[in-house]
Order: sequence, then structure tokens, then C-alpha cells
Amino acid sequence: MKKIKTALMFIALISVLSCSGKPAIKPAEVFDGQKSFAKANELMDKKEYEEARTALLEVKSRDLTKEYAPIAQLRIADSYTKEAEPDRAVEEYRKFLDIYPEHQYASYAQFQIAMIYFNQIEGPDRGYGGASKALEEFERLKRMFPRNPYRDVIAVRIEKCKDTIAEHEFIVGTFYYKKDSYSAAIKRFQEVLLKFPEFKNEAGVLYHLAMSYKKSGEKDKAEEYFKLLIEKHPENSLIPQTKKELLSIKK
Repeated sequence: MKKIKTALMFIALISVLSCSGKPAIKPAEVFDGQKSFAKANELMDKKEYEEARTALLEVKSRDLTKEYAPIAQLRIADSYTKEAEPDRAVEEYRKFLDIYPEHQYASYAQFQIAMIYFNQIEGPDRGYGGASKALEEFERLKRMFPRNPYRDVIAVRIEKCKDTIAEHEFIVGTFYYKKDSYSAAIKRFQEVLLKFPEFKNEAGVLYHLAMSYKKSGEKDKAEEYFKLLIEKHPENSLIPQTKKELLSIKK
């Protein structure tokens, strides 16, 4: 009898609680990665980059499916590119590559890093640093992602990087040459010939290299490079002077 009484009291208590009018606890809202990512992109389009990054960071932390988290990281990097903060952009692109090295957009991230440095090239006298870094990153892109979709574009940009670096080395070499520092000049000119055999101003390098050897008293070396200049660039405007220098050596 006592057990029946206790059971009846429990049922009555449940009934009272169910009719108390208190709202039921709502289940946690399911995170919509697609919707949140679209919102972040809208903010990017409006150039509200800080707000966009906040939204993208939420996508990264809450997207349990991992469908949108990788591209959210990529868009964070893109936002810094658009905001002209190249150092932060490179940092975020590298973070993407560290976390998602096999992702379908990994080659895009590496290409963007290379392009950030490539866009810093202003000329051979001021663009050496950017050209060197860009060349390194383009080569890494080719090595890591041989089937990347940027192959044709990369070839042209690599050529520009190499020309910029070679032109810089040539300018430094001619500076030493004019200062009568012929050993330093020879070293620079030789490096250009060795590392950049396709340099468009090879004739100028050969001429100044030969002249550096001549002025430092190494006539055999000077003759060697004067003859190489005539052989490889017979129509160049330096040829008449080159022939005069050769004659003066032989006398």
C-alpha cells in the first residue's frame, strides 16, 4: 500500500511540473557552415575585412564537417592580400599549407605567396629582394605541385624574376668596375653568366667581364671573353669596341 501511495505522489509531481508553464529548453542551434561562409564573403565584397575575418574564424572553429573550415582559412589569407598587408597574408597562406597540404586549393595558396613577392618587384635596383623571394616560391610551387594550373603564367614570371636578379647583379658589377674593384666586378659578372645563361644583356656582361680582366692584367682571360662576345653576339653594338680592345691586347 505504501508503494502505491509513493507512485501516485510521483505521478502527481510530474503532472504539476508539466503544467507549470515554464518554457521547454530549446535544442542547440545547428551551425550552418554554408550560410556563415556566404555571410563572410558578403562582408569581403563590402571590404569589411575585419568583420569578415571574425565570421571566417567562427566558420573555422564551428564547422565540424570540415567542408568550409579550409576555405575559411584561405579567405582569411585573401582578406589580408586585399587589405594590402602582404606579411600577414603570407603568414596565413603558409598556415593553410601547413594544415591542409593536400587540399585542392593548396597550389593556389602557394601561388599567392609567390605573387605577393612578385608584385614587390619595382626594378633591378630596388626589386632584387622581391624577385629573389618570388623566384624561390615559384620554384617551390613547381616542385610541390607539378600539375598546378598556373604553369604557363609561372614560366613568364620566373623569366622576369631571373632577369631582374641578373640585371641587379650586373649593376653591382659595373659599380665595382667603375670603382676599379676588378676582382669584385669579375665575381659578379661570372655569377651572372653561371646562374642566368639566358640573361638578355649577356653581351654587356661579357664585355665588362673582359674589360675587368684586361684592366687587372689578365690578358688571356680578357681575350677569351672578347672572342666569346663576338662569337655569340656578332650584331651587338659593342662589337666594334670589342674588336678594338682585342687588337690592343695583341699589340
